[in-house]
Amino acid sequence: MPRIWQRQRSQEALSGYFFMLPALFILSVFLVLPILSALILAFCKVQLLGEVRYQFTGIKNLLRMIADERVWIALKNTAEYVAIVVPIQTILALGLALILNTNIRGKKGFRIIFFMPTVTSSAVLTLIFMWIYNSDGLLNHILSFFNLPTYNWLGDPAIALKGIMLMNIWSTAPFFMVIYLAALQEIPASLYEAAQIDGANRWEQFFYITLPSLSPVTFFVIVMGIIGTFQLFDQSYIFSGGSGGPNNSTLTLVLLIYNYAFSNLDMGYALALTLMLAVVIMTVTLLQRTFFREEQVH
Repeated sequence: MPRIWQRQRSQEALSGYFFMLPALFILSVFLVLPILSALILAFCKVQLLGEVRYQFTGIKNLLRMIADERVWIALKNTAEYVAIVVPIQTILALGLALILNTNIRGKKGFRIIFFMPTVTSSAVLTLIFMWIYNSDGLLNHILSFFNLPTYNWLGDPAIALKGIMLMNIWSTAPFFMVIYLAALQEIPASLYEAAQIDGANRWEQFFYITLPSLSPVTFFVIVMGIIGTFQLFDQSYIFSGGSGGPNNSTLTLVLLIYNYAFSNLDMGYALALTLMLAVVIMTVTLLQRTFFREEQVH
C-alpha cells in the first residue's frame, strides 16, 4: 500500500507541474530572464547603434556612479521625496479611514469622492496640476485672494519638487485609505466594548486597540508607499519635460535611469543604476520589517 500511495503522490506532483508549465514558461521569459539579463548587462558597456556589442567592464559602471554628481542629486531628491510623502500620505490615509469608518451621513458618497483621484490617469492629473501650478494659475489666485505669498511652482528649484509631493499625496492617500478602511472594519467590536467597560476613553482605545491591530496593514502601506515613491517617474518627466529641471530639482533616480538609457543610449550604466535602486529599495524594506518586528515584540 505505501508504494501505491507514493506512486499516486508522484503522479499528482507531475500532473501539478505539468499544469504549471505555461505559467512557469511565461514567468521565466518575461520576469526571470529580463532580471538575469539586467544583472549581467549592468557590468557591461552596451552599444545599441549599428551593430549591437557587449563589452564586459567589471565594476566600472559602479565606480562611475560614485563620481556622477547627477546620481547624488537624484538620490537626494528621491530620499527627500520619500521622507516627506510616505509619512504624510500614511497619516492622511489613516485619518480619512477613521472618519469614514464612523456613522457620518453620506459616507458612501464621500468614499467615492475621495477615491476618485486614485482611478484618474497619472498623466492627466499631472497636466491638471501643471495648470493649477501655473504662475497665473488657480493656486496662486487662491493664495493672493487670502493675501498669502504666491510662488513660481514650476520654475523655482526650491518649490518644484514640493509641488509634485502635494499632487502625489492628494492622489495616492485615498488608495491606502481604502486599505485602512477594510482593516478597521475587521477589528472586533467586542474589543472596544470591553475597553469601554474598563473605562478607556477614545484616545486610549485608539492607541491601545486600533493602532496595534493595524500594525500589519501599516507595514504594508509604508512599504508600498516607499516602493512607489522610489519609482517616481511620470510626474517628474511631465513636469520637467524629461530634463529633471529646473536645475535638477525634480530629477529622480528613475528619471535619471530613463535619460541614460533612452536619451544617451548608455544602457549598461542605466542598468547599473537600476541595480542600485533595487538594492536601496530592498534595504529600506528590510529595515522597515526589522523595525516593525521589534515593535510587535515590545
